[in-house]
Amino acid sequence: MRLLLIRHGQTPSNLKHLLDTAEPGPGLTSLGQEQAAALPDALASEEIDALYASTLVRTQLTAAPLAAATGLEVRVRSGIRELTAGELEMRGDEVAAHLYMHTAFAWSAGDVRLRMPGGENGVEALARFDAVVAEAHRDGAETVALVSHGAVIRMWVAARADNVDVAYAAEHPLANTGIVVLTGSPDQGWRALLWEGSSVGPLPRTPGPDDPTGSAVSTP
Repeated sequence: MRLLLIRHGQTPSNLKHLLDTAEPGPGLTSLGQEQAAALPDALASEEIDALYASTLVRTQLTAAPLAAATGLEVRVRSGIRELTAGELEMRGDEVAAHLYMHTAFAWSAGDVRLRMPGGENGVEALARFDAVVAEAHRDGAETVALVSHGAVIRMWVAARADNVDVAYAAEHPLANTGIVVLTGSPDQGWRALLWEGSSVGPLPRTPGPDDPTGSAVSTP
């Protein structure tokens, strides 16, 4: 199965670098709407069989132009929603951002019993995302697009793709409507092919500035 993991378009909370993870969440900025509208052309070469979005409004708004272009129904699933921030919700300070991403990548590295302060642990977060991927695989879709969120995509890929480690995911923020492409299956495992259009390789990269959910390169 070919898996297209798409981060939602820009939101007002992205501009403020806030840990805004609660439902239903904000809508899109004007730039975010433009980013969503550009997705059908960006994915024109993909023969998408199934389209999913999370229960947060921003992913459904991002998926809407793609649904219109493909004629696919958007399947809304809570399993691919953003990592819940718990007690860190709506904070935008560096301490909160560091703790949030440190916890997420600890899960990727195997420390799945660690719990986000007042939120979920890695067992719960990975299981819910895995369940949506497994559902798509059971339905027989060959190419699946999941419109989700920056932190959960980076965490899940680092945990599940055999050629992406925590260092790579931590050093590569995912821009709004950035896409990670993987191939594989829940049984045989996953291999990342592309990260925002770049082939996934073994060379280390120098970390750049990041925000809590990976939108550092998404704002003008």
